[in-house]
Formats: sequence, C-alpha cells, structure tokens
Amino acid sequence: MISANGSCSRRPGEAKLHPPVEKLSPAEVRELNERFNGMRTEEILGWAWTKFGKRAAIGTSFQGAGLVMLHLARQAGLPFPVFTLDTGLLFPETLALKQRLEDFFGFPIESLGPDLTVAEQADIHGAALWSHNPDLCCTVRKVLPLRDKLCDLDCWITGLRREQSATRAEIGIVELYAFDAASGRDIVKLNPMANWTREGVWEAVRRHGIPYNPLHDQGYRSIGCQPCSGKADGSQGERAGRWIGFNKVECGIHTFLPKKLDFQI
Repeated sequence: MISANGSCSRRPGEAKLHPPVEKLSPAEVRELNERFNGMRTEEILGWAWTKFGKRAAIGTSFQGAGLVMLHLARQAGLPFPVFTLDTGLLFPETLALKQRLEDFFGFPIESLGPDLTVAEQADIHGAALWSHNPDLCCTVRKVLPLRDKLCDLDCWITGLRREQSATRAEIGIVELYAFDAASGRDIVKLNPMANWTREGVWEAVRRHGIPYNPLHDQGYRSIGCQPCSGKADGSQGERAGRWIGFNKVECGIHTFLPKKLDFQI
C-alpha cells in the first residue's frame, strides 16, 4: 500500500513484507545486460527466478509478447506470479481472454483494479476523463494500482520489446529504478523479450496454440482500454491506434519511475 508521502507501508494487520534481496550494483546491471543480450528468454527468466523467486512477477496486458513469455515460463517450470491491470474500461474480448489464458496455462492471473470505479472517477474528475485528460485517467486507473503492487516485489517482469516504438527502442533487458524514496528501495525491471520481433512473437503464438485477443484479427495492433484503442493498418507502428488525437504514446506505467542510471546498450 502507498502511504500519503508516496512510500510503501503496510495495511493494519498485514504481515511484514519479505525483506528485499541485495541490491544490484551499476556494474552488475551493465554486466547482466551484456550477457543477457545473447541469451534465450527462458534463460533470463531462470536467472530472475533464482535471484528473486516469487518476489518477481510478470505483469501483462495480454499483448503477444506477454503471452509468449507466460508460455516460456510455464514450459521452463518457473511459477512466477502473474498480474494484469483491469481498469474497468477493458474490451469484453480482453476480459474473456483472461479466463481462456488461465484455463490454458493452468494458473491464476491476478487482476489489479483502481480505487475509483469509472462512475466515482466521473463524479470527481468529470465524465469520460480519458477524452479530455488521458494522462490523469491512466494515472488513476493504471499507474497507482501498479505502484501499489510493486510495493510487494523486487523485480517486475514485462513484455516490452525494442521494436515496438521509438520510446522503447533502447530499453535494457535489465533496468534499475528508484522506487521508494523513504526507504531507498530500488526495483529491477526485467524486459526478457526486448530483442524479439513482432513476426517472431506471432509465429510463436500460432505454433504453440496460445489463446490471443481476437481484436488483433480485426485490425487492432495494440489493445488497451476500449475508449483509447483504435484500429490501425499494418503500415503503422505497433503502438498505432492508441490515444488517437492526443500527443501521447505511453500510458505511464513504464515512465513514472526514475531510472537510477542509463543502462541501455
């Protein structure tokens, strides 16, 4: 839980959080990035499981790369906790996909929701906040629930890929972020799919019969909240169709934390 000053705190009666693992040094992060750049995704995930165990978790919005990563983790016998952000504004197809994936993989996927319902948000910030202040809407419905979840983790595993957009072109496989200023706690962000291509991702989805969102077959290249996701043709970038009409390319969950150093390779 996030306290008023932005640090992590416990709820009344909640067990003390497991102490964080030893911090990675800048030299270690650089070395890991160099080593992981030539390694298979399942080997990188194996490193995370050995170092962090269930203090590492996979966050997914059910895009293609996340689906392949879940499959690779299961195939390697790595029982990471898995979570997704349910904003209350997702497509019905996305909600149905979550159940299909749980049945396919055989493990639960935790849904993280915002404190405010869509109706409560409208009462406070006005109707259809996404249509006039999408940054605030994303903060309320995605960033804050994620930050609360990260209080319990030392490593957040994502499906980000360098090929997806200009803003992601130089991501590291291992990145280190300052998380809790009060305690000085950092969090490792692991992007094991960073080097994958879109073609490679969807070839793996088809080859392994992994359930995916049928909206991809209807012209949606990137699928988020229903009001802020539109169709886009194949000539546009992978993030095309998001926040049409706004100068916005990220929801904020990948940009709200300060990176400790530039570890990009």
